[in-house]
Amino acid sequence: MEQLQQKAILVGVNLNHQDDFEYSMEELANLAEACDVEVVAMMTQNLVKINTSHYIGTGKIQEVLALLEANDGNLVIFNDELSPSQIRNLEADLKCKVIDRTVLILDIFDRRAKTREAQLQVEVAQLKYMLPRLVGLRESLGRQSGGVGTKNRGTGETKLELDRRRIEEKITALSKELETLVAHRQTQRKQRKKNDVPVVSLVGYTNAGKSTIMNAMMELFHPEQEKQVFEKDMLFATLETSVRSIPLEDNKTFLLTDTVGFVSKLPHHLVKAFRSTLEEVAEADLLIHVVDYSNPEYKRLIDITNRTLQEIGITDIPVVYAYNKSDLTGQPIPEIQGDTVYLAAKPRIGIRELVQQIRERVFKDYIRCEMLIPYDQGAVVSYFNERAHIFATDYEPEGTKLIMECKLSDYGKYKQYVVDGSAAENASVE
Repeated sequence: MEQLQQKAILVGVNLNHQDDFEYSMEELANLAEACDVEVVAMMTQNLVKINTSHYIGTGKIQEVLALLEANDGNLVIFNDELSPSQIRNLEADLKCKVIDRTVLILDIFDRRAKTREAQLQVEVAQLKYMLPRLVGLRESLGRQSGGVGTKNRGTGETKLELDRRRIEEKITALSKELETLVAHRQTQRKQRKKNDVPVVSLVGYTNAGKSTIMNAMMELFHPEQEKQVFEKDMLFATLETSVRSIPLEDNKTFLLTDTVGFVSKLPHHLVKAFRSTLEEVAEADLLIHVVDYSNPEYKRLIDITNRTLQEIGITDIPVVYAYNKSDLTGQPIPEIQGDTVYLAAKPRIGIRELVQQIRERVFKDYIRCEMLIPYDQGAVVSYFNERAHIFATDYEPEGTKLIMECKLSDYGKYKQYVVDGSAAENASVE
């Protein structure tokens, strides 16, 4: 059956004059567009408190009905999460399908999820959302033919006709599978910690350009590595956490992780389901907060990202701000002001400056020194050639003399070879 073109009326309630209300409605329109839904009209209402039975005042129901008729609409999308009874009452009165912001976001995540872990996370969140709403969702099945908000209902009734217990059993089974994948990732993280390689995480609002920055760094420092990450100008292009090794010219290396973007009112179930993915951020040594500087609302987007980070318990990791897309604003680039780098990742301007900021913050535990390594300890020389920045190598009667910059931990490990007084004065070595 050919899928019916979805034409939606967006409905939002501005509770007690929220200052970000207009932006959140605009964002709702973008989310609908990301689900291939045509927005044909918008209706808002100022209220002191939400109407418990219908979300909006009952007088406004007639207005929504008039908008549906005038615009040939067949879907109404609400800007907040609706309760099961609100969905039931609204669908009975409006005689069309009703969904909320949460369903839209879950639907986008469902479309974008590529890896098994991301798919499991989304499915668990969808089932948890569905569980208390089974009755209302069943009733709305008669009014739909595909489209947004139906993805997790299989071929119609089948999935929704599952009783509560079977859905709960499915959530348990999926959660177990998810735990196995999470444990595997935790093992990988522990291994990275053991290897003592600093981890830098890209965070920010969805579509700010995190994946573009990661690809630009890969291109610059690791061109032979073909593992580019998916980047596209759309909401939630990245759901998987990508980890790439960035090797610098002086034998220093850091790991760069790209994470799911944030959005305001990110559904609670989704934050919970993606907690393991977001844990990558919690273990980083440095955060690169990527900001779409060309967006007039960029300050609001910074706040949303910071609030989301706080919600998942991330408060004390150093941050560098990457003001991306600065070329679209007339801002001179590249430019560094304190902990902010103004850059443009797409045309690859300012990437080296950003890396310099990363370098200054994550490679503090290095020391410049000279070591004289006996000729029978060739393995130690090889070790430093791979892991240190060698400025000069001399072959002396007693062994190989290296003038280099190395990690403090390696300096301590091979201290017996250090030429007295050679260590840089500013290094604090125990």
